[in-house]
Amino acid sequence: MASLKQPSPNFSALIPLLVFVFTFLGAGIYLNDFYALPSPIAVIAGIIVAFLIFKRSINSKIGTLLKGCGDDKILTMCLIYLLAGAFAAITEATGSVDAIVNFGLHYIDLQYIYFGIFIIASFLSISTGTSVGSIVALAPIVVGFADAGNVSLPIMCGALLGGAMFGDNLSLISDTTIAATQSLGCKMSDKFKQNIKIALPAALFTILILIIQGLGVQDQDAEVVSQNYSAIKIMPYLLVIALSVLGVNVFVVLLLGVLSGGALGILYGDFTLLESTKIAYVGFTNMTEIFLLSLLSGGLAALVAKNGGIAYILEKIKGLIKGKASAQYGIGALVASVNMAIANNTVSIIIVGSIAKKINDDYGLDNKKTASILDIFSCISQGLLPYGAQVLMILSLSKGRLDYLELISNSWYLYILLIWTLLFIGIRPLFGKRQALVN
Repeated sequence: MASLKQPSPNFSALIPLLVFVFTFLGAGIYLNDFYALPSPIAVIAGIIVAFLIFKRSINSKIGTLLKGCGDDKILTMCLIYLLAGAFAAITEATGSVDAIVNFGLHYIDLQYIYFGIFIIASFLSISTGTSVGSIVALAPIVVGFADAGNVSLPIMCGALLGGAMFGDNLSLISDTTIAATQSLGCKMSDKFKQNIKIALPAALFTILILIIQGLGVQDQDAEVVSQNYSAIKIMPYLLVIALSVLGVNVFVVLLLGVLSGGALGILYGDFTLLESTKIAYVGFTNMTEIFLLSLLSGGLAALVAKNGGIAYILEKIKGLIKGKASAQYGIGALVASVNMAIANNTVSIIIVGSIAKKINDDYGLDNKKTASILDIFSCISQGLLPYGAQVLMILSLSKGRLDYLELISNSWYLYILLIWTLLFIGIRPLFGKRQALVN
């Protein structure tokens, strides 16, 4: 019978993982662009180092790599990415993104513009699953409002950043949600229901602040011209959100989303049936990097785990854990720290996912809560990083009229979310103990 003995903790087994992280990080710093080096190439560098330093036979190492790449959670994640990419491409081609933006702007008074930008960014990010995409779509409009009205560009951009991260954190088709739920083995709908308990109060506090800040804004003669829109083109997004919340299988949800978006595009003459298939395929190819990253990261993680790297991290973390709350804090701190190193919240979740799963199981945590914590802390870290894609995109599109400190000092949602999450983790166990004493 084969031995089931777990690998002994071994720091040197982490070297390939560190090579991956620091290759990605070093290239980003040197080139002043954290997306210049394709992340799958950085993973391959780690895999090569693993093959060089680990002592097992070449066939054994190849077998471990392939087993990690072929893990059912990794493959599920990859297939979801493909469908999410097709959905995003189809709905963009139908003009659904423009419909969401212009529908919201049509009904917003200028004095509620800060609150309105937060809401529109949130809905757009939830619907499309990308905070960067929401920022790209809305930032030029935000700058246009600042030019045309008596409004604060820093406050508007802070609201845009907060809304984009709020939506990305909750979105059922976001890379981070897919990675977190697949790593922990929970349903997206369950994670959403848990996540919204934490994110919604933070969003409501943020909205209150933004409404108060907008009370002094007065309408100007200048107006920002919005394009025409068709409200029915928002329906594919609403369909995906509704079905996902109801707990319908994610593959069915995304397939129906693609089909409904394609039907609308064909009906409105945006493209033909044949063109819709090509657009869907473009959506597949748009997910190539994250697809390969997930696949190769699964193989690298398997190699590291096989040689005791994961066991080493768990041993060190467990020395700091005193209970369920500290276990959750540890998971949050770990994913935030990794994200600070590589400035990519999806990659951070993929790297930390297997460790978080092990801690979750060892300490009897709720997997959907752990998935939420992974996603929340990675999004907070990503939103506050001066070299994160979201911040860099806003600063770039503001055309030099906004600096990092002005932006981040007005990003109320991220700070409130951090404080509320820390309180949520720490206070809930106290209520549980009190209830047990009463019973």
